[in-house]
Amino acid sequence: MGICFSKKPTRSTRIYSKRITNQSATSINRSSVNRWSRVRSSSVKKENVEDVVIHEHAIAAALLFQQQNGDVLPFDRSVSLRQPPGGANLQSQQIIRRSCSTRRRSVVDPMLPPPLLINQEVNHDELETSHIVLVHGGGFGAWCWYKTIALLQECKFKVTAIDSSGSGIDLVDANAIESLSRYAKPLTDFLKQLADGEKVILVGHDFGGACISYAMELFPTKVAKAIFIAASMLKTGQSALDMFSLKENTNGLMRQAQNFLYANGNNQPPTAIDLDKLLLKDLLFNQSPAKDVALACVSMRPIPFSPVLEKLSLSESNYGSIRRFYIETPEDNAIPITLQQMMINQSPPEKVFRLKGADHCPFFSKPQALHKVLVEIAKLSKT
Repeated sequence: MGICFSKKPTRSTRIYSKRITNQSATSINRSSVNRWSRVRSSSVKKENVEDVVIHEHAIAAALLFQQQNGDVLPFDRSVSLRQPPGGANLQSQQIIRRSCSTRRRSVVDPMLPPPLLINQEVNHDELETSHIVLVHGGGFGAWCWYKTIALLQECKFKVTAIDSSGSGIDLVDANAIESLSRYAKPLTDFLKQLADGEKVILVGHDFGGACISYAMELFPTKVAKAIFIAASMLKTGQSALDMFSLKENTNGLMRQAQNFLYANGNNQPPTAIDLDKLLLKDLLFNQSPAKDVALACVSMRPIPFSPVLEKLSLSESNYGSIRRFYIETPEDNAIPITLQQMMINQSPPEKVFRLKGADHCPFFSKPQALHKVLVEIAKLSKT
C-alpha cells in the first residue's frame, strides 16, 4: 500500500507538468474554465435542491395558514394556477389556469377560461335528481362519453351510459334490429327497473334524441329533464329520416359517407348503414382531437336502418310534460346548425344553449364546455 501510494503522486505530477509544457495559453484557459464549471455546477445543483426544499416548506406553511383561517383554495390535479402581477386589487386580478403538462396544447382543444375549468360547486340536495343517463348516437356506443362521465363524476353526479342494441359492446347484430323499440330496449329496460319516485335526466346525442323521445313517452314520471345534443328532436308522426330530408344547403358529405348493408339480400331493403371511416373526420369530428377520431374509427359500428325509418308517436300528456333543452353545435357537418334550428322552431324546448366551436361530437371537441352546460341544466329549478 505504501509503495502504491508513493508512486501515484509522482506519476500524476510528472504528467501534469508535461501537459502544461505542451499546451497553449488558450488551452490552459479552457481547462481552467471547465474545471470552474464543474465546481460551479455541483454547487448550483446543491443550491437548487435547497431551493426546492425551501419552496416546499413555504407551500406547506401557506396551506396550513389557509386551513387555520378557513380559507382553503380548491386544487385541481391536472392544472396549476398563475397569478399575474397587478397589485392587491382583487377585482383587477385574474387567476389564469395553466396546464402542468409539457405537451403542446392542440389548436382544436383550446384553453378554456378559468370558470369553465374549475369544478362547479353543486349542492345535490337542491337538485331534483343527480342521476344523468347518457344515450349515444347512431354508430356510437357508451365509450364515446368517457370524458363527460369523468367530469360529471368529479362533481358527484351518478352517471349511467347506455349501449343501445347493436352498439358498443352489445352483442346483437345491427342488421337484425328491425324496430326502434328493439334498438332502445337497453334504455327502456333500465328505466323500467328504476324505483318508484326515482327520476333521471336523459341526455341524447344524434339519433339518441329519437331514443330518449321514445323513452319519455313510455316513462314520463321517471324523467326529470331531457337534453338533446345535436340530436334528432322530432315531432309526433315524424321519423329521423324525415328530419334528415329537411336538410338544406348540404354538401353531400353525409350521402358520400353512407354505405348501405343488405344482410337479407340485394333485392331487399337495406338493414344497416356503415359510415366510411375515411370520411368520419370531416363529417363528425372536424373540430375533435386526433386521438378521439382514432378511437371512433376503431369503435364505431353499423347503424340499424329500420329504427331510422320509424315514425314516433308522442303525446302532450307524456312526452310533452317533460322539460326539454337543446344544445346546438354550430360547426356540425352531420346535422348542420340550420337543421338543428329548424327542429327547435318546430318543437321549441324550454331553453337553447350553444357550444361555440363544437362539431357534431362536443363530448370530444368541447368536453369542458359541454360539462358546464349539463351541470347548469341539472341545477335549473322548476319555474
